[in-house]
Amino acid sequence: MKPYIFPSSIETARALILHLVKLMLDEPDRTFCIAFSGGSTPALMFDLWANEYTDITPWERLKVFWVDERCVPPENSDSNYGMMRSLLLSIVPIPYENVFRIQGEKNPKKEAARYSKLVMKEVPVENEFPVFDVVLLGAGNDGHTSSIFPGQEELLSTDHIYEANFNPNNGQKRIALTGLPILNARRIIFLITGRVKSPVVEDIFYSGDTGPAAYIAHHADNVELFMDNAAAEKVIRG
Repeated sequence: MKPYIFPSSIETARALILHLVKLMLDEPDRTFCIAFSGGSTPALMFDLWANEYTDITPWERLKVFWVDERCVPPENSDSNYGMMRSLLLSIVPIPYENVFRIQGEKNPKKEAARYSKLVMKEVPVENEFPVFDVVLLGAGNDGHTSSIFPGQEELLSTDHIYEANFNPNNGQKRIALTGLPILNARRIIFLITGRVKSPVVEDIFYSGDTGPAAYIAHHADNVELFMDNAAAEKVIRG
């Protein structure tokens, strides 16, 4: 794991945007397939990206996918796609055909199967799983990631690419990218900010596989963590 720590959430988000843009600029002949997570922390990044970094981003070489989605229509405030559309995708000049949303309003099991097939068609495949260039993950206070919650560890080893799932805290239905395709990505990046996340960050660094986020961080080959000082306070030494 390679940590990057910045003074504030805004500086963390800006650094991650520049990191993603540099990855794309360093390989000008590639189209990048990136799976994005939702939530309040990526929302800040999307807003900054649209307002400050549109001109330097090669949008025509970016294919946008989602790590997970709440099973709601895109107009619902819980929709990860809807949030990214309003803050970023409707503002920047990304080709319409490069955006592949999870249809949260559809039957969850059927949509998980449909989206799995779509990803296998649009993303390069190795070892029978898609190879995203980047999977951008968050981590919940309980250690969940990609809508894989503690107690649902079977989703870390299933051979399905996406699966219908639910949030055990409120019963909300979700669709989640599972563990093996996450681990198959070229690069996994965690974006974690805020003091409330510091215990989760501590678990990721110093515990065993206590929770899905820690499991992914420990078992992937190429993991980067973008954090602010508040989230990293329990792992900063010296």
